[in-house]
Amino acid sequence: MDVTLAVRGMTCASCVRRVERALEKVPGVDKAEVNLVTERAVVTFGKSVPVERLTTAVHDAGYEAAPVKDRSTGLEVDAGEASRARMNLVLAVLFTAPLLVFSMAPMVFPSLHMAWAPLPQFFEGWGGAACACVVSFGAGRAFYRTGLAELRHLSFGMSTLVMLGSASALAVSFAVLLVPGAFPEGARDTYFEAAASIVMFVLVGKLFEARAKGSAKGAIERLVGLASKTARVRRETEVTIPIAEVRVGDVVVLRPGERVPVDGVITEGTTSVDESMLTGEPWPVDKAAPARVFAGTVNGGGGLLVRATRVGEDTKLQQIVRTTLQAQTDKPRAQETADRVAAVFVPVVLGVALVTFGVWLFVSPSHDASFAFVRGLSVLVAACPCAMGLATPTAILVATGRAAETGLLVRSGVAFEALGKVVTMVFDKTGTLTLGRPSVGEVVAWSGDADRVVALAAALESRSEHPIGKGVLAEATRRKVVVPTVVDFEAIAGVGVRGKVDGEAIAVGGEASMRRWGIGLGAGEATLTRWRDAGKSPLLVAARGEAIGALALEDPVRPDAAPALASLRKLGIDLALVTGDHTAAASTVAREVGITVVHAEKLPEQKLEVLAAYGDRVLAFVGDGINDAPSLARASVGIALGSGSDIAIEAGDLVLMRPALGILPEAVALSRRTARIIRENFFWAYAYNVALIPLAAGALWPVAHVTLSPVLSAMAMSVSSLFVVGNSLRLRGRSARSVGGKGGRAEGGKGREG
Repeated sequence: MDVTLAVRGMTCASCVRRVERALEKVPGVDKAEVNLVTERAVVTFGKSVPVERLTTAVHDAGYEAAPVKDRSTGLEVDAGEASRARMNLVLAVLFTAPLLVFSMAPMVFPSLHMAWAPLPQFFEGWGGAACACVVSFGAGRAFYRTGLAELRHLSFGMSTLVMLGSASALAVSFAVLLVPGAFPEGARDTYFEAAASIVMFVLVGKLFEARAKGSAKGAIERLVGLASKTARVRRETEVTIPIAEVRVGDVVVLRPGERVPVDGVITEGTTSVDESMLTGEPWPVDKAAPARVFAGTVNGGGGLLVRATRVGEDTKLQQIVRTTLQAQTDKPRAQETADRVAAVFVPVVLGVALVTFGVWLFVSPSHDASFAFVRGLSVLVAACPCAMGLATPTAILVATGRAAETGLLVRSGVAFEALGKVVTMVFDKTGTLTLGRPSVGEVVAWSGDADRVVALAAALESRSEHPIGKGVLAEATRRKVVVPTVVDFEAIAGVGVRGKVDGEAIAVGGEASMRRWGIGLGAGEATLTRWRDAGKSPLLVAARGEAIGALALEDPVRPDAAPALASLRKLGIDLALVTGDHTAAASTVAREVGITVVHAEKLPEQKLEVLAAYGDRVLAFVGDGINDAPSLARASVGIALGSGSDIAIEAGDLVLMRPALGILPEAVALSRRTARIIRENFFWAYAYNVALIPLAAGALWPVAHVTLSPVLSAMAMSVSSLFVVGNSLRLRGRSARSVGGKGGRAEGGKGREG
């Protein structure tokens, strides 16, 4: 048995793990799977477990939960989270800025103290208290809620550090305001700017997390939007009914250009159907009874009667929706360095602060409690995680700006970090490695010349709405042939086109069309076989009942594909191709671009199986079609082409804003540099604070009477933040191109970076 809960308040992968652990500790629960994107937890248990016990466990972990009754779409997503994160940051900046300016600037420039005397006094007093409370308990209330839960469960994270640093600075500041006599004359400073700035800096990172999470659900919403809301059904009369009322066995009436509302079998009519959402292929598929059609695909120029075989949640479209949701759940979760280190760092800092207070309380000559308390507070403030909270988001911010300059839109900072660790990059074919539109690659004439064959084909295709016609007309333009006029034109949906040119009966269509019209292929059989083996689609032209020539339709490879993939191989990345197209076409493209691993004739769910077979490798998937959405969501890094479908773009973590595959090796190199900068940021953020802790604790006081007051600790904390920002800005100072060296397979590759 299982139950689904809607969980609110999660912001990152650490929140997901914390909720899962809380649920799995409930007696009787076998497994808990939490999806950050849909904000759902699916709890599996062998024996009945009261829902109230599950929601209580989530609440105790610091989050909100409620049972979900309707699991049809999986879109229990809080659409306003990114907006709230932005408002919280704006609120924090508005009330922290005056504290930093009027409380700390006079310390750096003493001459300002006299000029601004009333303002610093105001912000060091009750004005500062009001500002700090707004920031801490307003903008930063989530840190306090989650931090208290972490303390209760002894599961320390970033929220614990933020809460303790901010709360400690607030506590001593209020104590100074309320009972100044309890503190020595020189220790009556307030630290409201420290309390507020801690929260403000960390909120910067939270905004990035919320934005990434909000964009992740866009693909699911757009997929659901492909489903028809109504269907025209034949019962006693022809009626239009809500899609939820359609039943298996109903006969659905489809008009030209309509989206198919159900999975079913054609019982009457012929047409061509755009099935790119399933296969990704650029041209429609000819259909006639008893062919199958699928919900979400688009009917072409023919009217159809379709007997419904699958409706509602059982359709192929809804399977893709569920697959995309599951892929989001299965996506490898980033291990957040900040929380892992904080789990050790927090108790150590608390221990050092308590020991510092105890030692100074008992070893100082007068057992001065206020002096001991100030020393303990100095330790906490010096160890505050502002720089740590900025370590990743500032580097990602600079790197994403740099990436945007090269044409890469970064929608997920976590995915951008993972890009530098990618071991295998899997490509879709149509529209990704190829241009995604049919063109004429070769023309043969068995009677007359090739230009005449192209002219006749263009004449008929110019009257057709079929996408193939654009490729034929483009070839006619390239050859500068005169396209003759057609009379008695007839387009037979799902078959081909016929008409008269200069009094001659002309027919254009595929091999099956020619056979249907009783037109033999004669000497052309060998050529057509060669084309099929090369993955090309023959379009034949017949005159007076005889095939006179043919055009080979193909989807040309992008000009920059081969050099871009060669650069990726130099970076140590393995390459593979997965496509819904047939093996011959896939193998031809793979040879042209230098890929040796090919997975052909794969539907969307089968593409996921291909990705799953790579195990725990850090995997990137590059695609552009609706059918690629589950794979883009499942991969460690989903890379969508901006020229592709909206759904693919929404599902992608990274988006190529222009269809230039050469951006990819540049992005990998930039990601590797960013990862190194982030590691440096974390090292120096912690090393800086750890070095200050002994000084703040008073280690040098007995020998040199030198110590670090909470005010100086707060200033030093700000300096460490500035150092992290400055280090991150180095990402803009050097080129990120790194495609010619001996790139390793992990983030530490030794590729050339200059």
